[in-house]
Amino acid sequence: MRFQGAVVKEQGVTFSIVIVKKYIVDSLQQSEEAISSFTPLFPGMPIVLMAQDARGTPTYRGRKDIVSFLANIHISQIPWKEYTFN
Repeated sequence: MRFQGAVVKEQGVTFSIVIVKKYIVDSLQQSEEAISSFTPLFPGMPIVLMAQDARGTPTYRGRKDIVSFLANIHISQIPWKEYTFN
């Protein structure tokens, strides 16, 4: 499995962000399932999901304080990279 994501340390909190399809972020149940599936890959870290609409505007789902932080920065400030897991 390959996906785009980031590990960020900000204000003493280390968390991960994973890019997913918009329909996953739009669904509470599918978001919870996705976060659960990524938890073993980022142990001990809160996970936030991010999707973009057709205009490139990001939407986040996850821990509210982290989502609020991310909503106030530009996505180009996030250190994205490609992850590969078997």
